[in-house]
Amino acid sequence: MINLSLVFPEIFLSLSIMFLLILGVFKKNSSKLIQNTSLIVLLITAAITFNETLLIQQTYLFNNSVIIDYFSSFMKIVTLIASFLVLSISYNYIKIFKISKIEYPILILSSVLGMMVMISSNDLIVFYMGLELQSLALYVLASFNRDQLKSSEAGLKYFVLSALSSGLLLYGCSLIYGFAGSTNFDIIATQLNSSEYALTFGIVFILVGLAFKISAVPFHMWAPDVYEGSPTSVTLFFAIVPKIAALTVFIRFLYIPFLNLIDQWQMILVFISIASMLLGAIAAIGQTNLKRLIAYSSISHVGYALAGLATGSNDGIQSSVIYITIYILMNLGLFSCLLMLKRNDEYYEEIGDLSGLSKNHPLLSLSLLIILFSLAGIPPLAGFFAKFYIFKSVVEQSMYFLAIVGLLSTVVAAFYYLRIIKIMYFDKEKEKFDTDHSLWLRFSLIFSTLLILIYFIFPSQLIEVISRINII
Repeated sequence: MINLSLVFPEIFLSLSIMFLLILGVFKKNSSKLIQNTSLIVLLITAAITFNETLLIQQTYLFNNSVIIDYFSSFMKIVTLIASFLVLSISYNYIKIFKISKIEYPILILSSVLGMMVMISSNDLIVFYMGLELQSLALYVLASFNRDQLKSSEAGLKYFVLSALSSGLLLYGCSLIYGFAGSTNFDIIATQLNSSEYALTFGIVFILVGLAFKISAVPFHMWAPDVYEGSPTSVTLFFAIVPKIAALTVFIRFLYIPFLNLIDQWQMILVFISIASMLLGAIAAIGQTNLKRLIAYSSISHVGYALAGLATGSNDGIQSSVIYITIYILMNLGLFSCLLMLKRNDEYYEEIGDLSGLSKNHPLLSLSLLIILFSLAGIPPLAGFFAKFYIFKSVVEQSMYFLAIVGLLSTVVAAFYYLRIIKIMYFDKEKEKFDTDHSLWLRFSLIFSTLLILIYFIFPSQLIEVISRINII
């Protein structure tokens, strides 16, 4: 008998989505009710996941196509909490832009459901189902603000390029199925013969599809335009939540069925990591729009996360999970600052709009300074420790070139973070921004800034939680 309590978080979330959809259709002007109910649903799902699956031994369900273990439960909880915070701080924004529709929170819940399926997948077909459920919701969210041409363009670009990457990914899955005779990760691991070069093509095609989802170079071309064109609240969702699920699938896909073929995929991962770190650091220098700059910054940070995976060690996997967790926290604070740049119901996104911010809004500029220093990897902030763990695991595997490139790109990236700080503190001030921000937005900024600031006091807490993840 299948223990359905282990997939109860997904069942509860699915039923909630259907209930909210029916409620929204039959009850007029229910967008605020559905928004608040969606927040409660996310919290309950996180509580169920914590209660039912966090402390369970590794368990397989549905003919070994779904895996429930500490790693999958931890990543689901991070996904759900991040989604809760994204949804809670974006309400004022979607209300002002008149995109406060019932579909908005439902699409976010649908995307989160897809991510949860991806995180627990132990089979190529289950993984692909989760990926497409996530992506279909993201296509619509990117073009949600139909009155803006940029938003429609962002949705179309993401749809076309994502469809192409999904096609390549499916082709890779079919090649692997052809050689292994199964789509199950564990069976693939026992059936593969490393001398069959066509397998390398299958791995490459799947890595292309996954690299697209996390906007790693050279499959990053959609990110700057989609980040800029999408509503800011959607950009925040794009920037942090899908990366959690994609990184989990990267780890599962490479380390369960293809660990024996590490010589064939390790160099691919090293190349993608180096290219992402360098391009993200250099291309961001010339940007004037904050959302485009964040897009290139996220490409660079994905490169650091992939550097940990490229080590082929359990320490590397753990350092990547720590990195992505701290990165989520930093991005949450950064976007909270961005959503506070509001004047007369108009949001400002240009770097020049931050001119002299410290003179009119000292606390906001101080928070932004701490977050930017953390993103640049300045000690003793959380971002420094995130990079330190990655470089430590890379050096331990004697991958010195990767570590040197990572350090150099960190120095280059520091330039554009410091330039924003210079504009905030030394340029002439502009008109004051509004200060009537929602309670959730203030909480999000204070919460993320304080955690980034005091992380060095108790770094072992996060390490202790993540050190229980053992994939190899």
